[in-house]
Amino acid sequence: SEPGRPGLVIAGDDRAARDLAADLKAFLAPRLVRFYPARGVRYESHLAPPPHLVGLRVAALDALLDGDSAESGAAVVVASAAALCEKVPDPELRPHGFAIQRGGLLDLDETAAQLVACGYERVDQVEDRGQFAIRGDILDVYPATEERAVRCELFDVEVERLTFFSTFTQRSLEEAEQVEIAPSAEIGPEHRELAEIAAHEDPDERPDVAELLPVDRFRDLLSLVPGDALLAVAAEEELQPSLADLWQDVTTSFHDSDAHHLYIPPDSVRTLLEERAALWLSAISGDQPHQFRAQGADTAARNLREAEPELEKLVRSGYRTVVAWARRGEAERAAYNLARVKAAFLDGKPAPQEPGLTFAAASLREGFLAPGLKLAILPEHRLLRRGRAERRAAGPGTGSQAIASFTDLRAGDAVVHEDHGIARFTGFDTKTVGGVTRDYLELEYRGGDRVFVPSDQLYKISRYVGADASDPPLSKLGGKQWEQMKMRARRAAQALAGELINLYAERRRRAGHGFPQDTDWQVDFERAFAYQETPDQLDAIEQVKADMEEARPMDRLICGDVGYGKTEVALRAAFKAATDGKQVMFLVPTTVLAQQHLGTFTERLRDFPLRIEMASRFRSAREVAASVRDFQQGKVDIMIGTHRLLSRDVRPKDLGLLIVDEEQRFGVKQKDLLRQLRLRVDVLSLSATPIPRTLQMSLAGLRDISVIETPPEGRRPVRTYVGEYDEELVRGAIERELERGGQAFFLHNRVETIDETAERVRAICPEARVAVAHGQVAEASLEKVMLDFLRGGADVLVCTTIVEAGLDIPTANTLIVERADQLGLAQLYQIRGRVGRSRERAYAYLFYPAAGALTEEAAARLATLSDYTELGSGFKIAMRDLEIRGAGNLLGEEQSGHVAAVGFELYVSMLDDAVAQLSGTAADEAPEPVRLDVPVDAYVPGDYVPYEAAKIEIHRRVAGAREVAQLIVLREELEDRFGPIPEPLDNLVKLQDARIKLGRAGARRVDFSAGRMRVAPIEFGSQAVKELRAKLPDAVYESGRSTVVLRMPEEPSERFASLVAGAEVVLEVASEPRATAER
Repeated sequence: SEPGRPGLVIAGDDRAARDLAADLKAFLAPRLVRFYPARGVRYESHLAPPPHLVGLRVAALDALLDGDSAESGAAVVVASAAALCEKVPDPELRPHGFAIQRGGLLDLDETAAQLVACGYERVDQVEDRGQFAIRGDILDVYPATEERAVRCELFDVEVERLTFFSTFTQRSLEEAEQVEIAPSAEIGPEHRELAEIAAHEDPDERPDVAELLPVDRFRDLLSLVPGDALLAVAAEEELQPSLADLWQDVTTSFHDSDAHHLYIPPDSVRTLLEERAALWLSAISGDQPHQFRAQGADTAARNLREAEPELEKLVRSGYRTVVAWARRGEAERAAYNLARVKAAFLDGKPAPQEPGLTFAAASLREGFLAPGLKLAILPEHRLLRRGRAERRAAGPGTGSQAIASFTDLRAGDAVVHEDHGIARFTGFDTKTVGGVTRDYLELEYRGGDRVFVPSDQLYKISRYVGADASDPPLSKLGGKQWEQMKMRARRAAQALAGELINLYAERRRRAGHGFPQDTDWQVDFERAFAYQETPDQLDAIEQVKADMEEARPMDRLICGDVGYGKTEVALRAAFKAATDGKQVMFLVPTTVLAQQHLGTFTERLRDFPLRIEMASRFRSAREVAASVRDFQQGKVDIMIGTHRLLSRDVRPKDLGLLIVDEEQRFGVKQKDLLRQLRLRVDVLSLSATPIPRTLQMSLAGLRDISVIETPPEGRRPVRTYVGEYDEELVRGAIERELERGGQAFFLHNRVETIDETAERVRAICPEARVAVAHGQVAEASLEKVMLDFLRGGADVLVCTTIVEAGLDIPTANTLIVERADQLGLAQLYQIRGRVGRSRERAYAYLFYPAAGALTEEAAARLATLSDYTELGSGFKIAMRDLEIRGAGNLLGEEQSGHVAAVGFELYVSMLDDAVAQLSGTAADEAPEPVRLDVPVDAYVPGDYVPYEAAKIEIHRRVAGAREVAQLIVLREELEDRFGPIPEPLDNLVKLQDARIKLGRAGARRVDFSAGRMRVAPIEFGSQAVKELRAKLPDAVYESGRSTVVLRMPEEPSERFASLVAGAEVVLEVASEPRATAER
C-alpha cells in the first residue's frame, strides 16, 4: 500500500482471507494488517455474532475509516467475499467503547452498566472474549479486540494496577498502561434486546428482521471505505462462487425483498468492485493485460545440509532468495550452520536488491518462485521436509497448571468420598460450631443421610465420573458395601497392573524383528502424501518407526479423532514392514471399514510393487479362500479384513506387523488371540476415542500411547444451527448439499418411526435418493446400505446413532438431527464430528420440538454446541465423558465395572499405586495429614469469592497442598484474582502451612487443652530438646509420650500466631542434622 493510502483486499472466503492477512503481516508491519471476517451468523437467525468476530470487524473498520496507522503507513484490510456481501450497521449505531488507564478513575457499577451496553456478558469467571467479571474491587474483562484478557485492580475508585492475565490459569501476566475496551456488539442494546426476544419466539410468529433492525441505516462495506483506498481482488475465480453460495444461503430462509435490506446481491457486489478495484488477481491464465508468472516454492530436503545445494543453485541463478523462519533463534542457528553459501539476516530492513540469500524471522504459510522478478520466497516448512507441519506457538498450557476438575461441580452432581462412598453433592455451607466458623461440603447418601465434610478433608473427595453417563447408585452410610467395593476395585487394579507388567516384561524378553531405518522408497512414499502432516501426526509416525526399528515386539496405541490422520500413520508403518519383506495384517471391526481401508491403501500404494487383498463378506468365498492361500504362501504383502483374519486357516508366511482398528469392538476370543500375537509381532492399535491424561500417566512405560489431538490443515469448524424443527430449513439444507454434489445424514433415533421419517424426507426433497440404516436390521443389510452410501449411491442417509462412527465420508457435510434435545452432549459432539472431514464447509442442524418442550438441561446442552468458539469451554464436559469411554475401551469391560463402582479418579489412583508397587517404584506411603483442630475461624468468605465452584476449588487446593511452596503460589494467585486475602481465608492457608510443617517433623496430631498445645508423636533426643528449649523456653518435651508441649497465650487472638510460630520451630529443630543423627 502507498504511504498514507489504505488498502482493501478481497479473498474468496474467511479462511483464505485470514491466511492472506497472516502472510501479509510477514511482508508489512503486523500492526498495519487487519482481517475483516464475515459475521459468523446470518441476520435472519436473530443471533448476535460472537464477540471475537465483532472485535476483528470493529478493529478493521476503524483502521480503514480512521487511518489509525497513518504515521507509520496506511492500514491494509483483508476481507472475505461473504463479509463484503453483508451490509454493516452505520458506525454511529455501534455502542461507544472506552479506555481504562492506570491511575485513572473508574466506578465499578457504572463500568458494569457500560460493558453490558457494549454487548459484554457478566460471568463468574472470564474465559472468552466479550465477558467480564467483578470480584470485590477487581474487574476482569476480555476486550473484543484484544488477544488477552485484562485485570483491573482498584483502590477505592482509582485504577491502581492494570495487567493482562491468562484465562487458562487466571494468573496475571505483564502490566499494561492503558487498554481500549471496544464494543462487543455491532448495534446498541435497544436493538439487540428486540432481536434476542424474537430469537426465542415461534418461527411462524417471529417479526421480520427489517421490523427489528434500523435497516435504513445499514450500509455496504465499500461505501464506508475511503475514496482514496486501493482495492484489490485476490483469487478472482473464487469470488463469484463464494458470493453465489452466500446469496443462496440467505434466500433459502429470506424473501428476496427482505434480503436486499441486509445483504448485497452478487451482481451488485461485482459491479461495485469493477468500479473501484484497481487490481484483479487470478491463478488462471487468461486475457489479463498483466501476467505475473510464479510457481510454488518447495524442496524435498529433510535437513539444512540437504537444502543448502538448492539454496546455492537459486543464488547462482541470480535469485534474491529469502527464507522465512518461524523463530529468530532458528534463523540465526541455520545461518551459522551453512557451509557453502552465506546468509544475511533481515532485521526489519528491506530485502537487498542484488542476488543473494537472506534469512528472516517471520511466520509465513506459503512462498513462491517468480522467474520474471528473480525472487524466491521460501517459508521454513517448504524448505525443510521435517518442518512441513505448521509450527504453532506454545499454547496457554505451556508451563502452567490449569485450574483442576472441580470447576464444573454443581449441586446435584455425584461425588466420591474415599471413606464413605458415592454421594450427591447438595451444596456448600458455612457453619459456626462451638463459636468457630468453617466451610463444609454437604453430601447426601442413600436414605437421605447427610454428612458435612470439613474443608480440610476435601482432598478425600473427587467428582464421580463412571464408565458411562448414567447416574450411579448412592452408597449407604455406615455400611460395609463401600469397603467391599473398594477392596474389589483395588484387587482388580492390582490384577490389571500385574497383567500389564508381565506382558511388558515378556515383550522385553522376547526377541523381535528390528526393521531397518527409512529406505529411499520410504522417503518417496512419504513425500507423495498430499496433505501437510500435523505436529502430533509427525510425532506419532516417528514413535512408531522408532519402536519398529527396535529388536523387540512393538505394542503402541494411536488415539485420535476420525479424520485426524491415524490411517496415514498405519500406512507408513505397513509400508515400512512390507518393503522389508514382512507381511502386514490390518484387522478392522466391520466390513464397511475394511472396504474403506482397502480403497485408501490401494490408492496410496499404487506406484509400488506391493499386493493388497481383503477378506470380508463383500468378497465371494472363493475369492477370500484364494487370497488366504496366497497370504499363507507369502504372495500377499498386506491383508485387510474383519475377525475372519483371526480364523485358524489364516496363517501368514512371515507376519511382521499387525494393525488393529478399534480393538474394543472385538469379542473375548479375538482379544485373547491378539494378546498372544502381541508377544510375537509388532502390534499397532488405532482408536478414535480419546483417553484421559491421568490414565496415560498411570500406564506410562507399560503401554506406549501416541495421541493425535491437532485437526488436519484445512479442517473448518462445523457451522452449527440450533432451533425449533423447521421443514423449510431442512429442505434448503438438503437441496444446498445436493447442489454442491454432497451427501447428508438425517438422524432420527427411534427405530419404530424411522421408515415414516424417511418417507417424510422423500416428500420434502423428492429429487434426493434416501436410504435407511439402523441397528435392528440384519448386519449384512446394514453393511450393504452403508457401503452404498459410502460409494455415493444415496444422497441422504436417515439413520439412528448406531450407524458406523468410524467411517470417513468426506462428501457427507450436512447433518440434520431431528430431536437433538434427547441426546447427551458427548453423543452430540461425536455425531457432529461425522461431518466436516474435508475442506468443504459443513453444516449441522440441531432441532428440537416447539417451545415449551425443551428442558433447561437440554437447552444448556444445545447452547454449548452452538457456541461459536470452535471448541468452547462447554466441550470439556463432553470430552471428559468421551475420555471415560476411551478409558473403558482400553481397560476392558471387567475394569469398566470397577470404574463405575468407585469412580474414575479413585480407580486411577488405585491403578497408579498398584503399578508403582509391582514395578518397585512405589514411594513410601504418604502419611495421613496432621489432625489439627484449632479454635479459629477458617473459611472462604462469600463476599470475597462469590461463586461456589471457585470456593470448592480453593478448598481442594489448600487441603491438597503437600508443600509450603504450593501455598505460596496459591496465595499469590488469590491476591491476583480476588484482591487482598481476608483473615478467615488467611487462617485457612496458615492452618495448612502448620499441618505441612508439623507433618514433616513426624507429628500426626495436635491437641489443645488447659492452655497447652500438645504435638505428637515427635522423636527428639537430648540435644534436640536443648535446641527446642533454647528457641522456646516454655516448651516441655515428654519423652515417654514423644510429645512436645507448648504453652498457649490466654488471649484467643494470639493463640493462632503462637501455633504457627511453634510449628516453625518444631520443624526447624526436627530438621537439624544433630537431631537426625541422635534419632
